[in-house]
Amino acid sequence: MLSGFRKQNVLPGFVPTVGYTVFYLSLIVLIPLSALVFKTAGMSFDGFIRTITAPRVMASYKVTFGAAFIAALINAIFGSLTAWVLARYRFPGKRIIDALIDLPFALPTAVVGITLATVYSSNGWLGSFLEPLGIKIAYSPAGIVVAMTVIGMPFVIRTLQPVIEEIEKETEECAACLGANRLQTFHLVIFPMLLPSILTGFALAFARAVGEYGSVIFIAGNMPMVSEITSLLIVTKLEQYDYSGATAIALVMLLASFVLLLAINLLQRWSRRYAEG
Repeated sequence: MLSGFRKQNVLPGFVPTVGYTVFYLSLIVLIPLSALVFKTAGMSFDGFIRTITAPRVMASYKVTFGAAFIAALINAIFGSLTAWVLARYRFPGKRIIDALIDLPFALPTAVVGITLATVYSSNGWLGSFLEPLGIKIAYSPAGIVVAMTVIGMPFVIRTLQPVIEEIEKETEECAACLGANRLQTFHLVIFPMLLPSILTGFALAFARAVGEYGSVIFIAGNMPMVSEITSLLIVTKLEQYDYSGATAIALVMLLASFVLLLAINLLQRWSRRYAEG
């Protein structure tokens, strides 16, 4: 009787739960994505290639993926340092800073973009000091990097923080007792433990930045061939009633997203195996 009780599940049986899952995913994800593919399939192959390889589109790829890579790299470096400080040190205001890390999750991206554009504009708090030095952030590709860095910051920190907290301080003390200096301890002991999580956080921040729209358009300047991201180009084609062109470019971004998600899953699997090993 006890064994029969243990086999019972809180949710209904396998068939209704799986059926609801498939229905929900189909309604929210699969059907819209299928419509995207079917709309693109109406184009000829030559037309599809011409659309996704047009000079303006290629320039938008370069801006989007290049800025996302730089932003993710910045987050991987400084996010790792921030996660280490939050996990290892106690200081006044730590809880406030820890809460501020999640602020990009809660704020609408448009608010982030407007705030950054205001701060880094020529008469803004920071822009008024930077532009006389020849450093232009607002309405330039550099502004895209700043916006993508802000919205991607929490992914690296929240990925690394629990990993750092699990590393026992005795590990560093043992390395010091064996004669290792601080650089050797970090390079040979700490960094190998953190590398899988750093790569995972980097991939998450990169994927988030590639799909960003709201915070970027307010600070980018949106100049074709210079500071125009792919998401904005898709919206522009929709406004011009070029639905086939918009869906073709969107399909490229969709395939890129699938590749990024596959890379993230592989990194997470490698991270678990590395931790178990």
